[in-house]
Amino acid sequence: MNDVTAREKLKPPGALPPAPEPSLYANRQKVYPKAVAGPVRTAKWAVLILCLAAYYLVPLIRWDRGPDAPSQAVLVDMEHGRLYFFFFEIWPQEVYYLTGLLILGAIALFAATSLFGRVWCGFACPQTVWTDLFMWVERIIQGDRNERMRLDKQPWTAEWLKRKTLTHAAWLGIAAATGGAWIMYFNDALEMTPRFFTGQASMTVYFFFGLFTLTTYVLAGWAREQVCTYMCPWPRFQAAMLDENSLVVSYRAWRGEPRGKAKADGVGDCVDCRACVNVCPTGIDIRDGQQLECIGCGLCIDACDDIMAKLDRPKGLIAFETLGNIAAAEAATKAMSPCAARVPAGMAARKVPKFIRARTIIYAAVLAGVASIMLGAWLLRQEVTLAVLRDRAPLYVALSDGGIRNAYTLKIANKAREAGDLTLVLDSPARLQLQVQESAELGPNRFRVSTRPDGITEWRALATLPPGQPTRESTPVTFRLLDARGRTVVRTTSVFLGPHEGGQR
Repeated sequence: MNDVTAREKLKPPGALPPAPEPSLYANRQKVYPKAVAGPVRTAKWAVLILCLAAYYLVPLIRWDRGPDAPSQAVLVDMEHGRLYFFFFEIWPQEVYYLTGLLILGAIALFAATSLFGRVWCGFACPQTVWTDLFMWVERIIQGDRNERMRLDKQPWTAEWLKRKTLTHAAWLGIAAATGGAWIMYFNDALEMTPRFFTGQASMTVYFFFGLFTLTTYVLAGWAREQVCTYMCPWPRFQAAMLDENSLVVSYRAWRGEPRGKAKADGVGDCVDCRACVNVCPTGIDIRDGQQLECIGCGLCIDACDDIMAKLDRPKGLIAFETLGNIAAAEAATKAMSPCAARVPAGMAARKVPKFIRARTIIYAAVLAGVASIMLGAWLLRQEVTLAVLRDRAPLYVALSDGGIRNAYTLKIANKAREAGDLTLVLDSPARLQLQVQESAELGPNRFRVSTRPDGITEWRALATLPPGQPTRESTPVTFRLLDARGRTVVRTTSVFLGPHEGGQR
């Protein structure tokens, strides 16, 4: 007899069977956001249009940089290792500028969150912008919330197939435009467009076009709120930037509770119409308080204000409000008599949000500090740089006459659009003799070197210690570049290596 049979026999008569273990998986409940109109929705439309216009049109902007230079204002030139942003040109070794921009963006996002909650998520996040656009197309073709719900419950008919096909075709068209715009940031848009449509573009271009088309279609058309809830890490730690003075989308429970019918006695202003739930793009109920799924879009504010206006009640039952004001209003409401006017008492407890506080001052100081460092680095940016690479194999060469020679590769990067002639000078405490291959000698240890415009020029240099001179294992040397006026443009230090310390050879 096994253990299971034994346990079954030991059960008392009439005992209930054990409850099944709860499943850790739940099917997605599709969200059908309803269209809404109001000030918040208008602001979201304005931000959406601005973001989409910037994304799709920026690659078409031209910027004259002179002959033999890209004329696209914003371009990531992977082939030549350049990033162009209007009058800025960043080389690969200047990646720290991009690091600084990322730091500025992160701190700005922290500051915005501490002031206005998840304003980025609700208004300007690419996932929000493209999902809004896809839902707008869906409403045009399939109708508003109730009509879309009925359509999904219907069997497959010709009308069902027509609407679904048109919807997904429109989504794919938008996704293709998105993928097409993306590749234009890495290739000249005016040159790439005809090559793309005639099949002359590279496989890399077609791969990234397909990748961004697919991801846009899946994330904005199918995944939607699941991206914000499960994929995005920001909701997990953005609460650390909030405090009692942060403006967040809030339900004023002190005014809305208890819920009930509009004409009932002893109830709050909330009539439990669920208008706020029906317009939410993530399908949550803002009346349950702050939630990870809430992206702070504020559409529930427009929906609730519309209901309040129809009931001839004050707007603002759901509003951008601070948690401190919510707590103070609830405390004031509990302390007053039942027959007192609740709205004036609650509003009397409201305080103007403190935008200038320790947290925001720190963010502002960090932003100003990073911005100042980046500005200073850009103003002090050298148009000519010199890299000195000493040969490591062999470390030095012992000549037949007793001399010692070191070889160097000089890389001169000229970030200007014009070629130039510079003078290379070697400074050293030892009596070294410099030779630069294929270069004109201007004097002892002085040679003329030319630079190519917006590029790197390599020169081969040999430094020789004559026989009979004292040697050291390592001697510091300095290579300098002088302009036409004899001023030092850039200097780079290196070493000259020998066989041993001291002595005559």
